Amino acid sequence: MQMLHRIRSQAVKQRTALSNQIRGFLAENGIVLPRGFLPIRSRLQDVIESAENQLSFMARELLSELLEEFHKLDARVDRYNRKIEQFIQQNPVCQRLMQVEGVGPLTATIWWATITEPHLFKNGRGVAALLGLVPKQHSSGGRTTLLGVSKRGDPYVRTLLIHGARTVIKYALQGKTAQQRWIMEKVERSGVNKTAIAVARVCHQLAK
Repeated sequence: MQMLHRIRSQAVKQRTALSNQIRGFLAENGIVLPRGFLPIRSRLQDVIESAENQLSFMARELLSELLEEFHKLDARVDRYNRKIEQFIQQNPVCQRLMQVEGVGPLTATIWWATITEPHLFKNGRGVAALLGLVPKQHSSGGRTTLLGVSKRGDPYVRTLLIHGARTVIKYALQGKTAQQRWIMEKVERSGVNKTAIAVARVCHQLAK
């Protein structure tokens, strides 16, 4: 599962780099596409075939090759996503993890693959420390100062968890539940970034 995540992540990075390259080539020729993958999927072929722009024959040919490569990367990522979904259907632990707010298929499966023996941790804070989501401490003269998060452990896993936490924060704007109100109060006091870390730690405790 960790191998699948790493290969998928590399394919996503390649697709992003390729889309940026395509968008850059078009901009050099006065053609602007909005950011994101959808405009490349839906509009690039029309740009290549349009007689209204000043693209040369070679430019159109090269862009067609890049678009074909982009579609191949798209298909690879979709294939990896299906493998992850199929794994979840057969894994009750991942299914339970996905019941935690902010935990999706990617987070659930990489959590399952990374925290292989959760019973060894006394509580959720131990897992958070492993993944670098707790503050570093500096002690001097009997006085302890909390610094920024340690960022130890796997940055990929930590990134997924924080992205999930940001999604939780986004929906907390409704403020209907006690948890959502707590989140919004935390945002007002500490800002979105620190709140995302706090929410990620709460998710650890629920998952534990």
